[in-house]
Amino acid sequence: MSKSVERRLAVQMEASKRPKYNARKTTLDGITFDSKAEADRYADLKLMVKARQITDLQLQPSFILQDSFTRNGKKIRPIEYRGDFAYYEKGGSRLVVEDVKGTRTREYLLKKKLLLFHYPEIDFREIVVERKGKRA
Repeated sequence: MSKSVERRLAVQMEASKRPKYNARKTTLDGITFDSKAEADRYADLKLMVKARQITDLQLQPSFILQDSFTRNGKKIRPIEYRGDFAYYEKGGSRLVVEDVKGTRTREYLLKKKLLLFHYPEIDFREIVVERKGKRA
């Protein structure tokens, strides 16, 4: 194998090891988050719990968007939306669900629409993270 082919393969292998959307897993309090932005938001929310601004902080709350079903003898799994955080604000009765996003994929946008339709009582908040080197 020539040196240029070896070099090209090495570059391709290195590129395949990169995290999707350049997010870096980050661990805080023994919890591994999908990105540094998510871990930073968790740290903020923990301070808000301590200050009694929010209660009942949950990580990765899950909501069923479509139930499972069976077709031709094959079980089809349910479609779920998994947020990053959920909590109640002081004096509030509505559940707040947050999603920290650097990249808004088509799948995410579709699931967000379904969540808003099926759970109108939720106060949904999207925390958009500006990526370095990108314009808004």
